[in-house]
Amino acid sequence: MKKSSPKLRKVAIIGVGSTPFGKLTNDTIVSMSVSACEDAISDSNLAREEIEAVYLGNYVGERLASEGVLAPKLANRLGITGIPTTKVEGACASGGLALRQAFLSVALGLHNFVLAVGVEKMTTSPTDAVTSALATAGDTTLEMRTGLTFPGSFAMIMQAHMAKYGTTREQVAMVSVKNHENGINNDKAMFRKATNIEEVITSRSIAEPIRLFDCPPITDGAAAAILCPMDIAHQFVQNPIELIGSGHASGPVSLTESDDITSFSASVRAANEAYKMADLTPQDIDVAEVHDCFTIAEIVAIEDLGFFPKGNGGPATEQGSTGLNGEIAVNPSGGLLAKGHPVGATGLAQAYEIVQQLRETSSNQVDGATVGLAHNLGGSGAVATVNIFKKV
Repeated sequence: MKKSSPKLRKVAIIGVGSTPFGKLTNDTIVSMSVSACEDAISDSNLAREEIEAVYLGNYVGERLASEGVLAPKLANRLGITGIPTTKVEGACASGGLALRQAFLSVALGLHNFVLAVGVEKMTTSPTDAVTSALATAGDTTLEMRTGLTFPGSFAMIMQAHMAKYGTTREQVAMVSVKNHENGINNDKAMFRKATNIEEVITSRSIAEPIRLFDCPPITDGAAAAILCPMDIAHQFVQNPIELIGSGHASGPVSLTESDDITSFSASVRAANEAYKMADLTPQDIDVAEVHDCFTIAEIVAIEDLGFFPKGNGGPATEQGSTGLNGEIAVNPSGGLLAKGHPVGATGLAQAYEIVQQLRETSSNQVDGATVGLAHNLGGSGAVATVNIFKKV
């Protein structure tokens, strides 16, 4: 039976906000959420009592920060208690899911003004506790009970990509070099220092061939966005950004269930859904924030998203095609590698960065950028969201 598509309203982002990312010792998971939302509300020129719903993305708040029911707690602190508030969780894609749910809420006409926020508090927990918490995004029965962690999973993905496509260790390291260079100018980034190929491939071994500089840091942070119908957006701001496509898909939770561990089917499906809704192709994207949870993950992502043919992600990176002045600018914010990866916040932080690009207010501005994409991945391909934005 053919599925009918509902008529959707056009949706705009009228306000964004973000904390810095890093070790935010004096901030709680709730206070970070409030700070990002206050910034987004101020940026939108919307009276907070006009907000009709809240979607909050968070992954391990109960486990690492001992805080549950975060969405109503946030609403209470913002003084907007009484409206529907919902926490969504999709591992590291939790922020992207919160943005998508807010988009659908407005697009379907359920609400006019919706707040999406993502947050995570990680640095106050020991590394082994963080590793254990993150591992719950994997399949406990098939893989994680054996001691496998996500660095180990992505080490196998890197080895498979190298063997199948001839991707070199130096090409993978170039992702880290590029993103750390981009992070220098981003005042929200945790790491603002350049690196080089030798430093990446000789940094401390984590899970061969993955080294320390192939990994993002344990991070605190929050980011938020205010969404409303496009036809009233100019009543609040001069530069609304339209959210023209949104995709969401799931995939195999374990590597053992994957037909090809060098590609994430959830990313491919979510991207195709977003491209179809936006009536665009990958070649129409000017700037992208993709989920570089490890260096190899960026190479897989730029292939899965259709920016480059399968197997060409390594050479494209080496040739500078993903640089600020390349064929498509990928992770001009510094990505997760340099900016940091407070897992529940990442999807909204990517949207924050794309909005800045399309407003022409980014610290690493991509000349002439009019269409941007944010790609958020959970687990080792268990869930993915792709959102596409357009300058109005």
